[in-house]
Amino acid sequence: MSLFVYHQNQLYVEQVPVTHLAERFGTPCYVYSRASLENNWRAFDDAFGSHPHRICYSVKALSNIAILDLLAKMGSGFDVVSQGEWERVLVAGGAPHKIVFSGVGKTCSEIEHALEVGIACFNIESLDELARLETIAAKRGAIAPFAIRVNPHIHPPETHPGLITALKESKFGVPCDEAWKLLKRAQGNPHLKLCGLACHIGSQITELAPFLEAFDKIIRLADKAEKEGIHLEHLDCGGGVGVSYQKENVFSPAFYVETLLKKLSPRPYTIVLEPGRRVAASCGILLTRVEYLKTTTAHRFAVVDAGMNDFIRPALYSAWHDIIEVVRSSARKRAHYDIVGPVCESTDCFGKNRLLSIREGDLLAILSVGAYGFTMSSNYNSRRRPPEILVDGKKIYEIRAREEWNDLWAKERMTVPGF
Repeated sequence: MSLFVYHQNQLYVEQVPVTHLAERFGTPCYVYSRASLENNWRAFDDAFGSHPHRICYSVKALSNIAILDLLAKMGSGFDVVSQGEWERVLVAGGAPHKIVFSGVGKTCSEIEHALEVGIACFNIESLDELARLETIAAKRGAIAPFAIRVNPHIHPPETHPGLITALKESKFGVPCDEAWKLLKRAQGNPHLKLCGLACHIGSQITELAPFLEAFDKIIRLADKAEKEGIHLEHLDCGGGVGVSYQKENVFSPAFYVETLLKKLSPRPYTIVLEPGRRVAASCGILLTRVEYLKTTTAHRFAVVDAGMNDFIRPALYSAWHDIIEVVRSSARKRAHYDIVGPVCESTDCFGKNRLLSIREGDLLAILSVGAYGFTMSSNYNSRRRPPEILVDGKKIYEIRAREEWNDLWAKERMTVPGF
C-alpha cells in the first residue's frame, strides 16, 4: 500500500502534507516514507519464515546513513560495492559480519581493509580476483570468506540493456565451467574459506522466469560441488526484483521466495537476497516546483527547478516515472507538457507529454525515486544537491541538509603554487 496519498486533493506522505515540506525545506527535495521502506524490507524477510536466510540490502540504491540505520536496527545485512559504502554501513551501526562485498574491481586496499573489518563474504568475480584475495589473506595470516559469482549466460530479461548483467558479454561474474575451476582451486586452501555461490542477473526485472533459470544453474553447480566433497553454506540470488513504475505487473517478494524455496528443497542452504530497488524505490518522491510554462509551436514545456543532476534515471535510462500534482484542482484545464529541468542538456527531461493541470509556482512530485535517485545525483552545472527528508507518521527528520554554495568548492584551491 502506498504511503503517498491524497487527502482533500492534497498529497500527503504518511500524515504530513507535502506542501508543508516544500515550505519548510524548499525545492527540489527528496522525501522518504519510513513506513514504506520498512514494509518493503519486511516483505522479503517475512517471506522466508523459519528457513535460514539473510536479506542484504543493496546500499547503492539509497545510501543515506539514517536509512541504513533503520535497516540495521531491523536486522538487515548489506550488499556493498565499495569501501565508501561499507564505511557508511559501519557509521550507521551495521554489523560487519552481515556485509557482502560485491563488484568486479576490488582494489588491494579495499580487500585489506575488508579483511580487517571482518566482513561476511567477498563475492568473487574472476580467477585473478581470487588469486589476489588469496595473496592478501596469506600475507595477513587471515582466512578470507568468499563466494563465487556465477554468470549464468541466460537470455536477456525484459529490462533496459544497461541493467542486464548476465550475458556472455557482461563484465560481471564467471561462466559456470570457470566457476567450477575456482571451486577446485579454493579446496583445501588454508587462507580461503568457500562460503557459497552467488548470482545477480540484472536490475528492474519484472518476470520471474529469468531468476528461476539462473537459480536452476546455481543449484546444479552446488549439487556437483557436494558430490565432490565441496561444502557450501549459502546460495546468493542477488537482487534485481523489479518495481511497478508504469503499471507493470510485478510479482510479490512472498511469491518469489516461496518459488525459490520449492526449487531448493530439500537442500539446507541459507539463501541470501540483495534487494535494493524493491526496498527503496517506492518509499521516495522528488518534490519540485514549476518555474515556467513555456509554449512553442510544437510543444508545451513545464520547466521545473529540479534537474538531471538531481535525478538522472530518465536521462540515463529513458526511465518512466509518474509525475503528479501535489495539489489537485478540478477547476483548471488539463494539458500535455514535457517536464524539463534547467540543466543545459537536451536530455534534462523527466517526462514527455504528461497530462497535468498546472500553473507557474505549482508543486509536482516525481514518484518512485527512492532507489537510484539521490545516490546518483551530482553537482553538474554547479548545482547544489537537494536535501533528503524522512517522514515517520507525523514526525519529520532532515536526514541530509541541502548543500551550501561553498560546499561546491570546499575541496578546491584558489591558487596553484609556482604560478
